Order: sequence, then structure tokens, then C-alpha cells
Amino acid sequence: MSSPPVTARAWATADPYAAALRTGRGPLFLRRDDGWLLPLEVERWCARADEVDRDVLDRCEGNVLDVGCGPGRLVAELAGRGRAVLGIDVSQAAVEHTVRLGGQALRRSVFEPLPGEGRWDTVLLMDGNVGIGGDPRALLDRVAALLRPGGLLIAETAPVEVDERVQVAVVGLVDSGEADLPFPWARVGTRALVAHAQGWRRAGQWTAGGRCFAALRSRSASNSADPANSTAVISSQRAAKPSGDRPVADR
Repeated sequence: MSSPPVTARAWATADPYAAALRTGRGPLFLRRDDGWLLPLEVERWCARADEVDRDVLDRCEGNVLDVGCGPGRLVAELAGRGRAVLGIDVSQAAVEHTVRLGGQALRRSVFEPLPGEGRWDTVLLMDGNVGIGGDPRALLDRVAALLRPGGLLIAETAPVEVDERVQVAVVGLVDSGEADLPFPWARVGTRALVAHAQGWRRAGQWTAGGRCFAALRSRSASNSADPANSTAVISSQRAAKPSGDRPVADR
């Protein structure tokens, strides 16, 4: 599957985004084509993984792919636990920051060829990255192709029930006059994500620290064996992970 060139090119060349990641500070926004601004949490992204992040990472199974890893706090946290993890991001500044933290990352779009296709145990779409490409169903189809049969997706959804497709640009607080390329984006609440997840099985949803999350499991090779297979995977992964880890569950 080819990458959406406008999305990748816009993020990769958005100077306000690169500058914010390099300094670890905002303000930074996604500006919708009607002028509405969505604040981006640069300081949190550039900090170490917090309690809410660590709770999400406790739920990950096996090898983990962090899509849109940003400055790499989640990749670094998992690597520090001795887990096999790779981050991908279209921003060179994000990839460099992740590597400096001790994580592995590639400058790549999720829609480009990636290592381990069809073999990842867990894919993460955190910090609103369920909006990548502006087409949630296309993104879910791509994630399903990256996961092993019965693999786990953990997505951070919008804190309100919304399902919208928009054109956005990355901007700072002061308009520099530079014309960054707009790109398609989506804002998706949990209910909308589940509605888009055709062929997926719900594995849980929860809220923590004002953030919302949903877990979905991809179609197994044998649908009739889904429940038994997923239980076996959870059991084996828990045995291999540090104490305190737990399977995905509703809260």
C-alpha cells in the first residue's frame, strides 16, 4: 500500500513541529481549515512516560510497533523494560529524539513498507494518531495487515464522541507566514472507532487521566478459535513479561 504523500510530506516539513520537538516546548496546534485550533501536548510528549502511559504499556503483548511515535517516550519506556519495540514517524526530529532516548525508530509512514509486516503482536496509535491519513477505516485496514492474526491494537481516542474528517496544518502560537502543507486528519471518539472497526473484535476500553483508550483485536486465522487463541496469547505473554502486567480488560 502506498503512503499518502501529502500527509507524510506535511508532517515531515512542518517546521513548527520539528522546532517544538527539539526544544520540548509548545505552544503547538493543529489548525483546521476553518481556523479552529487543536492544542498539541508537546511537553507531555517530550517528557518520560507518565502513569497513564505506563498503564497502556502494561497491556501490550509481545513485539510492539508504535505508529507516530513522536519524540519516543513510549518506545523508550518499553525498551527500558527489555521489550522488543520499534517506533515509526514521518518527522526526522521525532526519530532523532526517540533514538537519543535509547529507542529504535525509523522515519517512515505507516502506509509505506515496514519491517515485520503481518508479525507484530501489538500496534499503538497514541496521542490522537488514530487520525493519521484522515480515513480511520483505511488506517485500521493497514494496521490489521501489520499485526499477526489475533494481534492487538491499542488506540487513544478523542475525549469526546466525534467522528470528523478535516484538513489541518501544524502551526505555532504566532503565525510565521510560512505556508505549511495542509494534510488530512481525523478526530475519532471510541464509539466511532468501534463502528469503523469492521472485522475487528473489541478487547476493552477505558479512561484514565482525562484520556480515552480502546483496544481491538484483529481477525484470527480461524474465527471460531478467537476466544481460545486470544486467551492463550495473553497467558503466554504475561508469563514472559514483568510482574504486574495484565491482559487488556474493560475498566
